[in-house]
Amino acid sequence: MPLVTPLTADHDLETKELATFFNETLGFCPNSVLTMQRRPAISKAFINLNKAVMANEGRVTSALKRMIAWVSSNATGCRYCQAHAIRAAERYGAEQEQLDNIWEYRTHPAFNDAERAALDFSLAASQVPNAVDSDIQKRLHDHWDEGEIVEMLGVISLFGYLNRWNDSMGTTLENDAIDSGNQYLGKHGFEVGKHV
Repeated sequence: MPLVTPLTADHDLETKELATFFNETLGFCPNSVLTMQRRPAISKAFINLNKAVMANEGRVTSALKRMIAWVSSNATGCRYCQAHAIRAAERYGAEQEQLDNIWEYRTHPAFNDAERAALDFSLAASQVPNAVDSDIQKRLHDHWDEGEIVEMLGVISLFGYLNRWNDSMGTTLENDAIDSGNQYLGKHGFEVGKHV
């Protein structure tokens, strides 16, 4: 049972309008946003930040941003965000082989060196204490410009917020996200856990 019950999508009309963004990314408005709208300033600020972070300004694709989000969420253990991130990666065109082998991104041939550098950055930046070191910095700069690195860290930081929000709230996972989690992450032990 969630810590705080989500409100209906019609509770705050400004949030509802902004939340149409999630119909594209996930196919539904997340329960996390429906909970945030108990304080509409938070839901609106979050949606606008999400839109800004997920905009594509360089070569960091929408699919890669969602895989970065998955690695970050996996590092922190948030099942809710793992399922959302893998679902969004699928909806934004991640290759089937990448979706099926996201756990093996470091060695699987479906991932190139630039993607591995980005995903390793996500893993290191999501740990406490932070594990970004000179090797990761070098590998990032070998493949990405500084604006693209800012985009990546924007995703990692956004999901740091979401991981803490959803795990603390015990946000109920939506059925479509559960289906994506089971499909791509199930062979590695994905379960809904507290997000029922």
